[in-house]
Amino acid sequence: MTKPKVASDWLAGCAGCHMSLLDIDERIVTLVQVADLRATPITDLKEPDETGVAVGILEGAVNNSANEEVAHRMRSRCSILVALGDCAVFGGVPAMRNFFPLEEALRRAYIETESTDENGKIPDNPELATMTRARSLQEVVPVDIFVPGCPPSADAIFYVLSELAQGRKPVLKDEKLSWI
Repeated sequence: MTKPKVASDWLAGCAGCHMSLLDIDERIVTLVQVADLRATPITDLKEPDETGVAVGILEGAVNNSANEEVAHRMRSRCSILVALGDCAVFGGVPAMRNFFPLEEALRRAYIETESTDENGKIPDNPELATMTRARSLQEVVPVDIFVPGCPPSADAIFYVLSELAQGRKPVLKDEKLSWI
């Protein structure tokens, strides 16, 4: 039996959800017995390099055009897309900037703070927020499963990945959410 491929990536956010994935600890052995972990924090691959990924995991909000491209690419490569963490579900921390005009947020972050560089100007960097507002993942691509939490617990992530790797749809009812 061929094990389903699992790949992950992150968008704008703190990468805390991927740290929770690492918190699965020894149970990762159980997971690798039923799934082929491709691009995850556990492997050296930084991005899935092929199509046919059974489960794609995306963490974070869509904050710029590069994030949008990653979301579309992951969605096109996988059968099931899992939105991991509050940022992916509703925008979370990256969406806090939505309450301020973009130019004001960049000015406050790069010009008015004590920690700016000597130039006192907004860097010309494509990684900076280029959209007028941060968006949740489902605003950009269809999402099949949401795992909320900031970050979601390792137990929740392990449960969802184990179920999906074995061809079952995880049931995230209220009683299951108690450990998120």
